[in-house]
Amino acid sequence: MHRCRLCCLLRGVSATVLTDDAAVDDVMSWQERLRAAEARAEAAEARVAELAEQVAVLSRMLFGHSSEKSRPVPGSAPDSLGADGGQAGAGVAKPAKPGRGQQPGSRGHGRRDYSRLQTEEVVHEVADGSRCCAQCGLEFEFLGSETSDQVDWRVTLIRIVHRRLRYRRKCDCPGARTVTAPPAPNPVAKGLFTAGFLARLLYHKYVLGMPVHRLVRLLDAEGLQVSEGTLTGALHNMAALLAPLREAIVARNAAAVHVHADETTWRVCERPDGKDGYRWWLWVFIADDTVVFTMDPTRSASVLDTHFGIDRGEQKLPDGRRLVLSTDFYVAYQSLARVEGVDPLWCWAHIRRYFIRAGDAHVQLRYWRDQWIARIADLYTAHRAMAATTLGTTEHAQAAADFDTAITVMDTARREQQAIYSLHPAARKVLDTLDREWDGLVRHRDFPDIDLDNNEAERALRNPIIGRKNYHGSHAQWAAYLAATVWTITATAERNQREPLTYLNQYLQACAHNGGKPPEGQALQRFLPWLPDPGNTAGSRDNDPLPPAPPEPAYLTGQSP
Repeated sequence: MHRCRLCCLLRGVSATVLTDDAAVDDVMSWQERLRAAEARAEAAEARVAELAEQVAVLSRMLFGHSSEKSRPVPGSAPDSLGADGGQAGAGVAKPAKPGRGQQPGSRGHGRRDYSRLQTEEVVHEVADGSRCCAQCGLEFEFLGSETSDQVDWRVTLIRIVHRRLRYRRKCDCPGARTVTAPPAPNPVAKGLFTAGFLARLLYHKYVLGMPVHRLVRLLDAEGLQVSEGTLTGALHNMAALLAPLREAIVARNAAAVHVHADETTWRVCERPDGKDGYRWWLWVFIADDTVVFTMDPTRSASVLDTHFGIDRGEQKLPDGRRLVLSTDFYVAYQSLARVEGVDPLWCWAHIRRYFIRAGDAHVQLRYWRDQWIARIADLYTAHRAMAATTLGTTEHAQAAADFDTAITVMDTARREQQAIYSLHPAARKVLDTLDREWDGLVRHRDFPDIDLDNNEAERALRNPIIGRKNYHGSHAQWAAYLAATVWTITATAERNQREPLTYLNQYLQACAHNGGKPPEGQALQRFLPWLPDPGNTAGSRDNDPLPPAPPEPAYLTGQSP
């Protein structure tokens, strides 16, 4: 009986009027405990739901298939799928997975031409006893030959000994008594390594993502014993030589009309003054013919201001310029929306991923997610059609109408769903983000030739991310800045169809012939990748003509020089 009355009192219902003050205080104490326990239970449930959502999202990212790489369904339009090729909805049948290798009926690339490679001819003769008749012994008549090709991979480390010949005057005329041949060109004064060696060192380290200790093992396998410190010192010497080329690329990139931008973390194990921790940020800026990587200790908008020359006091771009900036929703990019002359374009792939993650974390939202993915897919279809057609044509007008329809459908859906009182919190969170970034998303209507997403900048960061995983960042600040410099140069070269290894080799050769200093003026203009190459060095380094063999020294031929 007492337990029933206590339960009633705990729930705020009085079965009998109690006059005992002690009993009332005891009941109130238990009521407080009940409310505290219920609050803890609610907080625990909310935390469990939050962690379950994170686990679902991270599991999808780690083990799931990319939603932006799904293959189109046979018989359907390729643009009827989600953004970047992702499947639009769960109601669409999944395509059959094709077999590996070249598919039946597809056009092959044919045989490659390797005639430009250095060639060695090996003649395989028939054994003496097999070139005559076994019955009568009459020798066979020569018929010709059958030819087949093989490609051998040889890594040759060569020790070059430079002998500088000296001569002494025999006469008594005034002047120097002796003359010596000039020293061999070297990108680093009195350095051990040639320009070709240093170019390969930069290529393997930053383009292929190999840590220095693996390069030491690679060289050791080829017969060269060298320490990590020696290679590190050689890399350190490259910073000053590459600086003018980077500055020219940065200046052209900052003046571009349209730029993709993104950033990722980088670890630098040297703390600058005023910074706590080792986390730095690697920024990338992609223009039409240049790619710039910038290493900075912060993730603030000051990096953008420095790169584009923005004066925050005047809140405008210099010289009345205009800039179309394709980015995600990070607050540093949003701050540029208030700068005069900047038109921000937000990434539709990012907002699409928010819908996908909400559906991954909550089963009850998957149908809602699929509907939104289908709407975004219609937007991509119309945008691609606008980019593929000519302005003023009927096809372009139809594509523009379809784009406006897709925008209107999404605008109506987001407004109606936000008005639903019982909307799931995860869905409301995504719609709030969509509402907050809506203006920057729909601004793509005015730029049909620019991608709806910022995936190009994300792809540009893949190579540095591989390096980050392989050698865990940089041990010193100069190494971090050098990494950004090399990625800037090699990515810009690749964007202009230049082979990075050949390009680095030629540039360092020019530094060597300039007395170990970077080229200047017209000599530097020759290496700007967006300008026509007078040497026509574009393409694979396998197709580059072989350099002419150097003449034998006079002291070896016995001739007077």
